[in-house]
Amino acid sequence: MIDTLSTEHLYIGGRWVAPDRTDRLGVISPATEEVVASVPAAAPSDVDAAVAAARAALDGGWARTSVADRIALVRALREEIDAHRPAFAELITTEMGCPITQARAIQAVSPVQIMDEYLDVAQRYPFREVRTSLDGASALVTREPVGVVAAVIPWNVPLGIAVQKLTPALLAGCAVVLKTAPEAPLDAYLLAELVEKAGLPPGTFNMLCADRETSEYLVRHPGVDKVTFTGSSAAGRRIAALCGNDLRRVTLELGGKSAAIVLDDADAAATAESLRMGSFRNSGQICTLKTRVLVPAQRRDEFADALADMVRSRPQGDPHDERTQIGPLVSARQRATVERYLDGARTDGAKALTGGGRPDRLPHGWYVEPTVLVDVEPDMRVAQEEIFGPVVGLIAYSDETEAVRIANATPYGLNGAVFTSDLERGMRVASRMHTGTVELNGSPAGLAAPMGGVKGSGIGRENGPEGIDTYVEPKAIGLPPDAPVPSTAGTVNR
Repeated sequence: MIDTLSTEHLYIGGRWVAPDRTDRLGVISPATEEVVASVPAAAPSDVDAAVAAARAALDGGWARTSVADRIALVRALREEIDAHRPAFAELITTEMGCPITQARAIQAVSPVQIMDEYLDVAQRYPFREVRTSLDGASALVTREPVGVVAAVIPWNVPLGIAVQKLTPALLAGCAVVLKTAPEAPLDAYLLAELVEKAGLPPGTFNMLCADRETSEYLVRHPGVDKVTFTGSSAAGRRIAALCGNDLRRVTLELGGKSAAIVLDDADAAATAESLRMGSFRNSGQICTLKTRVLVPAQRRDEFADALADMVRSRPQGDPHDERTQIGPLVSARQRATVERYLDGARTDGAKALTGGGRPDRLPHGWYVEPTVLVDVEPDMRVAQEEIFGPVVGLIAYSDETEAVRIANATPYGLNGAVFTSDLERGMRVASRMHTGTVELNGSPAGLAAPMGGVKGSGIGRENGPEGIDTYVEPKAIGLPPDAPVPSTAGTVNR
């Protein structure tokens, strides 16, 4: 599949164009440590061209296109992505090491599901509505596209996060410059080919890959009206500062240190099985994973053994092997980061019940054994900072109040979970967790629900109508008493 992609150019203004410099970014297989492809490293002048193309698309009529027409074009793109799911799965496994069965079931499927949800929401979204105040004043309230959007995405779920930003932006009438992660740019090349095939107007979607310096140039570009970013909290703070200086709109979906509160009436085996994917999918490289498992002190050993048994049952190896459940980490740098956390945990007094190092039978590739740490205290670095690897720490608590306090006592607030046989009790505990999403007994909130975080986990929400909200600017037009009532055509512009 890689050989069939055109990776010599950037996609700008509806055309494949040569970059302004010859620098290239190598794509290295996490499983073999070999270079499998390379893509152009965009120059600042390429960013200028992409932003200008997006602006030209807006000014040329895209922002005034009817919602019905935008829905039709996004649906056409959705059909193309759906038809190419096997190719996307292979590319993502190759470039960032997600186990192929998870790439097929999650990485290549969730983008289509995200688009389906947004297409459904867009048909009811109030792009135009008339409101009447208590004093009798009336206004036509419109929600207009925010403008040119810079979408900066990470490497861990590259297609899903790209689509999560691109879809609502296009439905709102914005034009997008997508900046891919250097570690995983290949799927974005296929996405650009499909955008072209689906017939989106030139300039509505532009795609490039860039180093950190040029990426920052895009974020602070005066022609960009909004930045949407998914990635680390450290990078998010930098982006927030840059956008704040220019009062540029920004949405940030950042890191997490999510807690699973296991109540004393929970079933140990069922909880461990739920955490198979809830804590370890994509080899631990997902920001919403439950990496702190809070268990009642009197049942600590029981839950620890159940979790360790589950982890030991997960085959680790070549991500292209159908049997593999834990693959390599994305880079040597990421593996070194995880190993530093493991070393620090041991120094602080935690112990690895299972895992804790590199697998001896895998001398090549950036592998770290899936690890369950015990004797973890809430204030340890391994319990406070995002590791982004296959590492879970068990923390014992004395009662429900302490469990909630521990769950909330980190700089993050992205996700969480409660496990219990008493659903009413579980709901009460979930309501006390200071986080954007809580999963009850492993049940996901779904793609129609807003997703995002509090505290250091971000600003704003994605998915559902809240996801479209971040790409529009509301405008109120006061209506004189004798003015004809404007047609709102339901919730879709005509």
